[in-house]
Amino acid sequence: MTIAAPCDPAHVTGLLKNRGDVDAAGDINVTLAGRSFRVSRGFLDDVAQQRLGERIGALHKALLLFHSPTDDIVGIENAAFIFTAAKHPKSFVSLAGADHLLSRGSDATYVASVIRAWVERYLDATNVVADAQSDAGVLVRETGAGRFQQEIRSGRHRILADEPVAAGGLDSGLEPYDLVLAGLGACTSMTLRLYAERKALPLDRLTVRLHHSRIHAQDCTDCETKEGLLDRIDRAITFEGDLSKEERKRLLEIADKCPVHRTLTSEIDIRTVEDPT
Repeated sequence: MTIAAPCDPAHVTGLLKNRGDVDAAGDINVTLAGRSFRVSRGFLDDVAQQRLGERIGALHKALLLFHSPTDDIVGIENAAFIFTAAKHPKSFVSLAGADHLLSRGSDATYVASVIRAWVERYLDATNVVADAQSDAGVLVRETGAGRFQQEIRSGRHRILADEPVAAGGLDSGLEPYDLVLAGLGACTSMTLRLYAERKALPLDRLTVRLHHSRIHAQDCTDCETKEGLLDRIDRAITFEGDLSKEERKRLLEIADKCPVHRTLTSEIDIRTVEDPT
């Protein structure tokens, strides 16, 4: 896979206005596309010896190329050269409007989603199934990127959790409370869909919106606790379809019977131990 890659290694050295300083000092900091990089003389010597055209043609691997036609650091003709030199299977995705470093979050997210969809075609399905069967429960671990980014694994599925930039995170995934809301929302929607199918209700589509907040206990008329703060989840459900008033009322009642809802509103016993592995 390549993203905004040059087709000729010499292109990299051509961006350096101070190659002489590298030769003299051995390595220096250079600025490319507004970012600072450490460049060594050994790196430049290695780059000068590469013949990418020959290597690309001999890859014998699936290749995915991303490039922006408005990239002012590495021109689109570089992607054309790489694509022509590569053997099939190969794919090219144009990143119209993106800059060289994908500094806009929406561009980076788009690239990640395309990579995920594309790579599934070339994964070993046997290994994927085995991984899904061998993993029990959910595994969460730090990625090392930023202060808070976590990789969440469940079988063959992977998602990220993070905190907003304002809280010191990278804003690369859902916040922990958003993950809780997502679980409740998904469970609610699935439960209502099953009920609608069983009762043959004309429910075309439903949408669940959730919000978490903290409220004063005395403001909750139905809560046993009357002091301090309580967690509140507001859940709003939109039903699309020719449903009667009674059917809509019943669906709202069924929403409270979703398993995750019951878990969140019941007594929960969480046990924490150190994992020796």
